[in-house]
Amino acid sequence: MRIAIIGSNGQLGSDVVREFSENSDEVDVLTHADLEVEDFQSVRTALLRLDPQVVVNTAALHDVEVCEREPEKAFNANALGPRNVALVARELEAVFMHVSTDYVFDGNSSTPYEEADLPRPLNCYGNTKLAGEYFVRCTSEKHFVLRTSGLFGKTPCRGKRSPNFVELMLKLARERGEVRVVNDEMVSPTSTAELARQIVALSRSQCYGLYHATAEGSCSWYEFAREIFELTGTRVALKVASPFWRIAL
Repeated sequence: MRIAIIGSNGQLGSDVVREFSENSDEVDVLTHADLEVEDFQSVRTALLRLDPQVVVNTAALHDVEVCEREPEKAFNANALGPRNVALVARELEAVFMHVSTDYVFDGNSSTPYEEADLPRPLNCYGNTKLAGEYFVRCTSEKHFVLRTSGLFGKTPCRGKRSPNFVELMLKLARERGEVRVVNDEMVSPTSTAELARQIVALSRSQCYGLYHATAEGSCSWYEFAREIFELTGTRVALKVASPFWRIAL
């Protein structure tokens, strides 16, 4: 199949490109230099030229602080952008696969969130990502909306000042020798390579809709950090701290 991947040079996008390529698909890579998702004509020109059967959107404005300071910019990237892509995908009769986030929830549930649970975002980032979901689900009949959590991968995340959690923990350990992490917030750490493989698998189905796409199991941020240090043999004083920031996906 012919696959167009938007945000192809990002942390997740680069793994999605590799997985589709290894699956013998014809992959078209699209970066910010090739199209601007906020601009409908830019999206339409780029995608109509390629005429893909599947469009994967991994592009977003992830920086939570920037989203809070510039809500219009966040809405354009995270809500109107997916809407623009969904409109063109519908015109092409292509499958549209859009990546969203667990930030559409408030994080107060004591049990894992399910797709039917009512979203309740607490910040601008989560609100704009949820708006993007609704645009996609109302616009493109053949869609997959994939909410994920705790992403980490080898490729740096573009557009964010902070690295992913794994990189940040190792960086702080090298620089400080002591790291403090909360033990009362849960996450499902998800490798971008694993998510990319699931995206490829779903692209072969017609089971369209909303999915929670994470790795199995869960742990606290503290437990995640402890495992990172154990697996890498990093010597560091790991302590419990509160409050704590979260990394947006």
